[in-house]
Amino acid sequence: MSHSPLVEDGASSGRPFPASPVSLSPARVALIIFALAVGSFGIGTGEFAIMGLIPDVAKSFGVSNADAGHVISAYALGVVVGAPLIAMFGARFRRRDLLIGLMGLFAAGNLASAFAPDFWSFTLLRFITGLPHGAYFGVAALVAASMVPVNKRTQAVGRVMLGLTVATLVGTPLAAWLGQVLDWQYLFAAVGMTGLACMLLIALFQPRDARQARRGIWSELSALKRKQVWLTLGIAATGFCGMFAVFTYISPIVTDVAGMGVGMVPIVMALFGAGMIVGNIFGAKLADMSLMRTIGWVTVVYIAVLVGFSATAHMPAMLLAFCFLLGCSFVIGPALQTRLMDVSGDAQTLSAALMHSAFNIANALGAFLGGLAIKADYGYGAMGYVGAIMAVLGLGVFAVSLLLDRLDREAALACPAE
Repeated sequence: MSHSPLVEDGASSGRPFPASPVSLSPARVALIIFALAVGSFGIGTGEFAIMGLIPDVAKSFGVSNADAGHVISAYALGVVVGAPLIAMFGARFRRRDLLIGLMGLFAAGNLASAFAPDFWSFTLLRFITGLPHGAYFGVAALVAASMVPVNKRTQAVGRVMLGLTVATLVGTPLAAWLGQVLDWQYLFAAVGMTGLACMLLIALFQPRDARQARRGIWSELSALKRKQVWLTLGIAATGFCGMFAVFTYISPIVTDVAGMGVGMVPIVMALFGAGMIVGNIFGAKLADMSLMRTIGWVTVVYIAVLVGFSATAHMPAMLLAFCFLLGCSFVIGPALQTRLMDVSGDAQTLSAALMHSAFNIANALGAFLGGLAIKADYGYGAMGYVGAIMAVLGLGVFAVSLLLDRLDREAALACPAE
């Protein structure tokens, strides 16, 4: 049976998300989500695979490993800068056209990265390639949520982000292997081709939607007046530091701390990806039943997993097990994305894109704080402890968000609208 439901903004303004442009069959919805997931697969592969190829990049350009690591920061900075700017200026465009344009920029940036003549041009190209990242995920999440009933939103967003998890399971290890066997440039050429494939699939499957009403920049910026928007972004920016701290230094953790061979690095990353898929499938269903409880309890479990990771990182079997569990905790990503949709009112595009700015702030913070711990002689095995401290801070931000929600509800009951 065809349907084109409205997805209600259940926590804030009461305004609906835009409905699907035409009545869509379940099969057509699945094809659109698949097309969007191909894009997230390409983005995930390009973002994470480079972490295992930093020594190869350093050797190619004649720089140190530490200097080569700046390309990761450059990409993350591109995400942080690009997400709000593109969201503000692109909010009035058709979402189908905007998605195709964003993926076109991503594809071009990766293809150009494969042919960068020197290290500084390569670093600049990684910054440019990061610009469409956050806006793409934000708009893709809005499109997915608009095509399903309200009690299926997180699952729809999770399916779009499933491409990111599959990238961690399959794309990243395969790309890392390809980069080691051939050259790291082949990674970016392959990711660029994936971006082109995503553009084609979106053009084929996603109907042409109505042009968004012209909105000024200040209209989109209205989301930043909402305390719950900032709190949700704060949970992401602090809570995800641990995951990025661990996987920025996963290669030396596997080889130097656990004493395994370098060939185990892709396997460890694949286990992490398998955990992400499991968490996405089952956790998204839990989030659709009780969003805030899922965010809270997953964060608590995530803290315990990070502590367990560092406590047992010297034991190969335990390292493998905790990498899988760490991946399972990624379900908090789609849950927070859905929460942000609920609290952002009319400024849906900007808010959805800002979530990925927050994730990449966590990326930069995780790598930075992890580096400080290493320089302080705590060792690579301490990355889980670093992340757990930050996740406790994220849990505190979540508690403040819950408290404000409760106070708002009590105030509404005390002064009901006439």
